[in-house]
Amino acid sequence: MVPRELYPTLALLVVLYLVVIAFSYWGVRRIRKGVNEKDMEVKRRLYELAILKEISDRTGYSLNIKKILDVIVGSLNQFLEYSAVSYMLLEPAKVIFKADLERSVAPHFIKEVRTRMLGSLSALLGKDLSQMEVEETITGAIMIDVTEEPVQSYFNIPLVIGGELVGVLTIAHTKAGLYKESEMEILYKIVNQASQAVTKLEEVVKTEQGKIAAMLESMLEGVVMTDREYHVIAANPASKLVIGYKGEGTPTIFDFIDTFKEVLDIRSKLEEAIMLDKIITVPEIFFGNKYYQIVVSPVKSNVGFTKGQTLGGVVIFHNITHEKEAEKMRNDFTSMMVHELRSPLGNIKKIGEMMRSSKVLEDRKATSEYVSMLYDSSSSMLDLVNDLLDVAKLEAGKFAIEKQHIDIKELLVERVKFYDTTARSAGINLKALEGNDLPNTVEADPSRIIQVMNNLLSNAFNHTRKGGTVTASCFVHKKGASMVDEAQAIAAPWRSEGMSLNGTTLATSVVIAVTDTGEGITEENLTRLFNKFTQFSSSVRSSEHKGTGLGLVIVKGIVETHGGFIGVGSKQGVGSTFYFTIPI
Repeated sequence: MVPRELYPTLALLVVLYLVVIAFSYWGVRRIRKGVNEKDMEVKRRLYELAILKEISDRTGYSLNIKKILDVIVGSLNQFLEYSAVSYMLLEPAKVIFKADLERSVAPHFIKEVRTRMLGSLSALLGKDLSQMEVEETITGAIMIDVTEEPVQSYFNIPLVIGGELVGVLTIAHTKAGLYKESEMEILYKIVNQASQAVTKLEEVVKTEQGKIAAMLESMLEGVVMTDREYHVIAANPASKLVIGYKGEGTPTIFDFIDTFKEVLDIRSKLEEAIMLDKIITVPEIFFGNKYYQIVVSPVKSNVGFTKGQTLGGVVIFHNITHEKEAEKMRNDFTSMMVHELRSPLGNIKKIGEMMRSSKVLEDRKATSEYVSMLYDSSSSMLDLVNDLLDVAKLEAGKFAIEKQHIDIKELLVERVKFYDTTARSAGINLKALEGNDLPNTVEADPSRIIQVMNNLLSNAFNHTRKGGTVTASCFVHKKGASMVDEAQAIAAPWRSEGMSLNGTTLATSVVIAVTDTGEGITEENLTRLFNKFTQFSSSVRSSEHKGTGLGLVIVKGIVETHGGFIGVGSKQGVGSTFYFTIPI
């Protein structure tokens, strides 16, 4: 028996014991709760890392938000309890709705979820979407009519890409009060990180697309890109010029098909290239007065989940008109060279055959004539060879001149006297005009300046009819002054039509000009005058005076080697002025 006086003490001990037990139990529960919370936090973090890794592995460098959402939806049951998880995406002409059922629900459950999501999108965008077409896909468990369970737990997560709302992700359950802030927070975080990744990738893609677009814009070749269904996704300005497209936006494949239907089946070439995975080259077609080489090629992906797949096709229109013209010029030049060489070579051969006869050699007069013919033929051949050598030196940058102090006025007068007989026989008036302020001497290569004068004077005679006039003039041009005014000051005729400049920007120099009253030169031919192998068939006396077409090329090279400038002005039916300068 316990003495009565110890009862209070025992009661106190029992109370203390109970208090200790209670505190111990509370402490254990608190510790256990903390451990559970940390365990849950670790699980959430691991889930977050796992799902982000899965998104990265399965979608790669993809801008397809559907694929990313499918990954999230497919793995969400590891973390959350739900009856249905669904997403709704906005497209230009429709709304995509996809729901994955974890457990069987009634059709009205899905209808309610869809209605709520469409309402959320309408509220967020500030516009009514109720009339838009909804493309619906249901996966997972089956729907049954026997259950009447409504939506009890529900939350939405907006899907934002590049600052623009593109849809919503929704979690729904038939049970009430399920979703806490922690679950919503982690899902928000996952969706947000995925959205940010897509946004950054989209920015990179837009930047690269901008670079590609700029490159396409600047390309001289026409470039048309299509997808696998032959819809045109890009067409640069050069391709629009090829077909004469003047509409807004991008032309369709039918614009190209209709334009080329008489010369090439663009659609069949694209089909062949894409289906057979090969590059097709059409060497040459003639269209719109131009020649084109056309290349049709499949376009393949080199990155991401589409690596190796054919994405579409590309058609390249390469304008080869200039190449064809150059080829024709080369062929014409070769033919002309053969002709130019055949005549003197034929003469030399005939003279040689005739001079083998002793009777011919005994005739001193005939022998003298044959020697003269032999000299003329060999000189003609030598001039031709020298022209070719001069052009070769000019192109190689090895053309040399030997400058001396020469009296340019005396040189011009001497050339005019030399051509006086030619002018008289052709019935052409030949005049010479000189300015009063010409310097006594200029530094130039006399033989090369004579070569330039000879070329300009002989060309003037070839293009002037009987009764016309050829005027050779020489005067000083002062920098900043108008060459037309300076020519008029000495009463020299001057044709300024088509001249690229009036001389005001040229340095102070001596100007030598040859003006004729011939047939003139067309605007188109003016731009081609100093091109190699160019010779115009419109010459008044072209049947009498043939050439290589290299003369003006050599003249230009000689003048520019002296540091001067050569120019021309002309008006059809009136005449032409060729001039060149020698810096003082």
